[in-house]
Amino acid sequence: MNDLRIRAAGPEDLDAVLAFWKVAAEGTSISDDRDGVERLVARDPDALILAERDGTLVGTVVAGFDGWRCHLYRLAVHPGHRRRGIGSALLDAAEERFVRLGGRRADAMVLVRNERAQHAWRAAGYAPQEQWRRWAKPLTD
Repeated sequence: MNDLRIRAAGPEDLDAVLAFWKVAAEGTSISDDRDGVERLVARDPDALILAERDGTLVGTVVAGFDGWRCHLYRLAVHPGHRRRGIGSALLDAAEERFVRLGGRRADAMVLVRNERAQHAWRAAGYAPQEQWRRWAKPLTD
């Protein structure tokens, strides 16, 4: 893992991140476009965390903190680089960020149908909260 570089994304990384998510992430979101990711990085420059190996993007996580809660999104590792500790390194970086900011609990968005991701989150110490259900409303057409 010594050759793994963890860093915050900059504006120059956003096209590569969007292309990466099409290969490595499960599903898409209404915010998975250039404008959405630009707003994220402009508002919170340290929220989008990248993992690189030999200069190649191999993983991402969004570690969003709104001052009250810690939210994790887009934990994705390139299929050719999985099961090598990259996801764990990204989660460690995200959790360290949350602790520095005063966060006390992190939550993650995980698709119900994504069993591989559910196993990974459980292995990282996360557990589903069955008493909660996500409610969503698109704000634009």
